Amino acid sequence: MSLLGIDAGTTGCKAAVFSETGQQLAIAYREYDIRHPQPGWDELDAVEVWAAIQQAIGCAVARTRGDPIRAVAVSSMGEAMTPVTADRRILGPSLLLSDSRGAEYLPQLRRDLPDERLYAVNGNTLGNHYSLTKLMWIRDHQPELYAAADKFLLWGSLIGFMLGAEPVADYSLANRTLLFDLARQDWSHELLAWGGIEAGKLPITAPSGAVIGQVSRQAAEELGLPAGIPIVAGAHDQCANAVGCGVIEEGLAVYGMGTFICITPVFTERRPPDVMLPRGLNIEHHAAAGRYVSFIYNQGGILVKWFRDAFAATEHRRAQAAGRDVYEELFAELPDGPSGLMVLPHFTTTGTPEFVSDTCGVIAGLRLETRRGAILKGILEGTTFYLKACVETLPAAGIAIQEYRPTGGGSKSDAWIQLCADILGQPFVRPAVTEAGALGAAIIAGVGAGVFPSFRAGVEAMVRLERRFEPDAGRQRLYDAWFERYRPLWPLMREYLRALASAVQ
Repeated sequence: MSLLGIDAGTTGCKAAVFSETGQQLAIAYREYDIRHPQPGWDELDAVEVWAAIQQAIGCAVARTRGDPIRAVAVSSMGEAMTPVTADRRILGPSLLLSDSRGAEYLPQLRRDLPDERLYAVNGNTLGNHYSLTKLMWIRDHQPELYAAADKFLLWGSLIGFMLGAEPVADYSLANRTLLFDLARQDWSHELLAWGGIEAGKLPITAPSGAVIGQVSRQAAEELGLPAGIPIVAGAHDQCANAVGCGVIEEGLAVYGMGTFICITPVFTERRPPDVMLPRGLNIEHHAAAGRYVSFIYNQGGILVKWFRDAFAATEHRRAQAAGRDVYEELFAELPDGPSGLMVLPHFTTTGTPEFVSDTCGVIAGLRLETRRGAILKGILEGTTFYLKACVETLPAAGIAIQEYRPTGGGSKSDAWIQLCADILGQPFVRPAVTEAGALGAAIIAGVGAGVFPSFRAGVEAMVRLERRFEPDAGRQRLYDAWFERYRPLWPLMREYLRALASAVQ
């Protein structure tokens, strides 16, 4: 028997089949594009995305017909919701977290419900990237669509629903709407009233690992799945990533090395607003019961991609044509030790704790002898210094990290992981399966189907660790000194960079 994990992201989806011992039996990937019908509008054609997900599922399942799938669960992006009818028809597009629609509601919402109160209920602070303001915009600007929609579903809910399940959102994903009550583990009457949203327009909620339905006969025939197998409530992608690399206990944290670097530490007790808000930290249910997570993030792979396009566009095209990985060639140029440069990774809106949008990046210390490998390493150092400054505040919030588990595209680079270990001064342990979101969803499916009695048992059975990276004491001392030079960079340049960003817009 095998388990199917589906990982639905912003620009692509994966369907992966795993054995009950964690062996990846098949994986399929499909891409789709973000649409921009007007400036500031970022949406997905939900019909197109669902078709891509179906193709990925069908392709992966076709490769494992001799090993029948026993259950399925979904890891998905948060926030974006899709209007559907009760008979499983998709009615409109899915507005992404980066979509500007709904921003006009923020001033009044802030006046009505301060951050301290919102955080006490939901564990987040107000922002236009959550689902709430998008729902308000649809209600007021597209009333016919709002009225016709039986439900607005997050992607994890939508995929399960289209496969045959009831419309259900797991706790971690529901929290991304800004309408969920962490303590009640259900929609908040106060927050629904605050936003003027009808509870009936939302799915019911359930914990990750709960069985929410069965694969319908129609979906089974179309996709090659066994009819009637359990559909299990999955998780927000960061939480599924954590399960997929074994991060379910305190002291561990995911180090997601994708477009953004996202650190996801685990803890067992909710922290009060006066501890978390000054640090820009949120609280969200983990997929594993009795656990919470928070997100510390900033730009990562997006800056490496910028470097590639700015400094190695020709090499990239040649490598693509020859079937080579240009990143391997570029990372081979990294110098030993600190780069000698200071990079402020403010190239776009920053993450925790300030979420600064009116600034710009800095590369300082350039000399005539500076090579491009030093610039790339300076970028990697700057992104890690940014996160180190955030991580240093965690012990005062009662959150400790003793070990990181790297995932995502960047985790394929030994040099990048070692640099992070040297700067943060903690070991990094890389899982054998880097598709942690899909693996995490498969583990959740196994828990729901009774293959595993607990998340811990599922992790022990399916997660394998490949390599441990210990911090080098000598390089750590050098980076500690270099980090002290990084600290004053933003305070010293804050006003100048804001003025510069305004002048060049």
